[in-house]
Amino acid sequence: MTDTAPSALEALEALLDRERRALLDGALDDIGPIMEEKIALIDQLTESPPDNSDAIRPLHLKLRRNQELFDQTLAGIRNVAERLGALRQIRRSMDVYDAQGRRETISAEQDSRLERRA
Repeated sequence: MTDTAPSALEALEALLDRERRALLDGALDDIGPIMEEKIALIDQLTESPPDNSDAIRPLHLKLRRNQELFDQTLAGIRNVAERLGALRQIRRSMDVYDAQGRRETISAEQDSRLERRA
């Protein structure tokens, strides 16, 4: 094992913990820089891997855990985007049913005035 491997392993483990906290806190602005650091550390480990493969096992578990958090975060963002789209659609038009059960669309008037409230 080289001198850089233990420090890269420790740094990557700390970085994965930081990534997890950022995901749980919703600090998505922090994810980009963390990803760049993660890539650099993984490149270091690729160049000089540890002799003991068991040293990587905790990293693998943390990587998998963080990937699940990423997946959940993306699913949440998609849900919000769909909900916002539905709300925009409701503002433009609304589907209603008449007494015979036929669907009819009522278009909303486009109001360009700004309403101010105290």
